[in-house]
Amino acid sequence: MSIGSRIKGLRTSKGLTQQDIATQIGMGRSNFGHIENDRVIPSSEDLQKIADILQTTTDFLLGRELSGDNVPEWATWKDKRDFKKMLEEDGDIMFDGVPMSSNDRQRVMDVLTGLFWEAKQMNKRVKPAEDQSTKHTDDR
Repeated sequence: MSIGSRIKGLRTSKGLTQQDIATQIGMGRSNFGHIENDRVIPSSEDLQKIADILQTTTDFLLGRELSGDNVPEWATWKDKRDFKKMLEEDGDIMFDGVPMSSNDRQRVMDVLTGLFWEAKQMNKRVKPAEDQSTKHTDDR
């Protein structure tokens, strides 16, 4: 998987546009598009800015760190186990009844990785206390 496809996978999983990131790093949208399409290799400074915006590491973007190892600090061992299980499921990913190429499969897995950790974090948020007026207790 290329730098550009890793960047695009994370960007789309976070709901950001090319323009959003290009503005934050101080470049034009088309220049950022060239990075995502692997026509241009970003400078180390731009790569660090992109990693910061996408809340990942430059090592991940460069392919030196597997997506399974790029886990949030708050993840418990059970979260990591669940994530590993999701990644190890080796069934074909199909689109319109046709198996996806390995490159497309990896892009889908990158998006799923972002969504997985986002969902895990949302599930960890403290739930509001139950309204005491709805509890039925016997005060006798």
